[in-house]
Amino acid sequence: MKHIKIAAGMAECFDFGNARDIIKTIDSLGADYIHADAADMKELAYQQLLGGPQIIRDIRSATNKPIECHFYTSDIDYIFIEKLAQVGCNMLVLPAEHFLGFKLANIIHWCHMLDMKIGLTLGCYTPLSFVEEAIYDIDRLHLVIHGAGIPPEGEEMWTWRRSSIEMIKKARKMIDEKNPTCELALDGGIRPSNLDPLVALNPDVFIFASALYKDPDGIAAGFDKCRLAIDQAARKYNLK
Repeated sequence: MKHIKIAAGMAECFDFGNARDIIKTIDSLGADYIHADAADMKELAYQQLLGGPQIIRDIRSATNKPIECHFYTSDIDYIFIEKLAQVGCNMLVLPAEHFLGFKLANIIHWCHMLDMKIGLTLGCYTPLSFVEEAIYDIDRLHLVIHGAGIPPEGEEMWTWRRSSIEMIKKARKMIDEKNPTCELALDGGIRPSNLDPLVALNPDVFIFASALYKDPDGIAAGFDKCRLAIDQAARKYNLK
C-alpha cells in the first residue's frame, strides 16, 4: 500500500505559544513533514507573523523531520533563501503566479545549490498552465484547492473550487509524464470525512492544519483520524 505523507501545517489555527511542544507531539505521532505557512507584509499582511526563518529556527531543534516553508510573496532574493537554508528549512514552496521565467530559474538553482528542495503552489483559481514549464525541475507541485462558495455546514473555511478534481487529475498526469520524482501535494479544507475522493487521484502528500489542531478530541486523535482515513482509502483504491 502506498504511504501518502502527512504534512502538519502551521497556520492561523496553530498555537505558536507552544510551538516546540506541539511539533514534538506531531513528530512522535508520525508526521512526515512540518509545513510552515508564511507571507510577506504586502501580499497577505494578516499572516505576516507566520512561518519564515524565525519560526523555522525555533522549531528545528524540536524535530528531525523535514521542514517546508510555504511562503506567499511576490518577490524573494538569494539572501532570504540562504537564511531559510541556514536555519534548517528543507523545502521552499512559492506561488506559481508570481514566479515565472528567469526569476524562477534563479530560485530553482539557488535552492538546489543550498541543498533545499523547491515547490510551486497553485492557489485559488491559479491554473495548472502556470507550471507547465517548471514541472520538469521542481520537487513539489502544491495544489491549494480552496475556492469561492459557501462552506459545508460546520466548516469555517471556503469550499473546494469546482475544478479541483479535474485539476488534480491533470496534475497527476503531468507529473507522471514529465517528472515522476515531483511530489503532488493537496492542501485546503481537507478532513478525514472528505479526503476519500482525493486519495482516489493518487496524491503524495496531504497538508492538514485545522483537522489536527481543532479536533475536539485533541491533536493526537486528530492525527490518528487523518492517518486512518488516508490508509483506508489507499487500500480501497489499491494505491501502490
